[in-house]
Amino acid sequence: MADGHSDPSAASGDPVPRLLCDVKALAALDPAPAGARWRLAEPGRQLDANVVHIRPGESIDAHTDPDLDVLLLVVAGDGLLGATGGPVPLAEGSLVWLPRGSTRSLTAGGDGLAYMTVHPRRPGMRIRSLGTPRDQGRDEEQGRG
Repeated sequence: MADGHSDPSAASGDPVPRLLCDVKALAALDPAPAGARWRLAEPGRQLDANVVHIRPGESIDAHTDPDLDVLLLVVAGDGLLGATGGPVPLAEGSLVWLPRGSTRSLTAGGDGLAYMTVHPRRPGMRIRSLGTPRDQGRDEEQGRG
């Protein structure tokens, strides 16, 4: 998201903390479009982050992320987190850890649900020869092969 400020790290070459967006303002957009409203897109980052909105009564079906832990922060609205241990009520300010391998779903309440997720950046897709065994390719990439 462009924030109207120049990137201070561009002049010095050193990484500099900077304001990315106003999450409350994103959550307050009306009418509220469903889906991702913001994504972290800074080059060289080690994290992925998104601000997502679900319309009132709509849901994200149950799914499992086998690879990544995720933090989810509710920034507006309310809803339910569907989890193996039973439904968990969510309200503005709720901070939830979604451990890798856990199955979860989200359902928005009457005012909709806006939340931010943060997790390690997914590694880029690597293309290997069909004849290269998976472990051999990994060992070669890490200098052990």
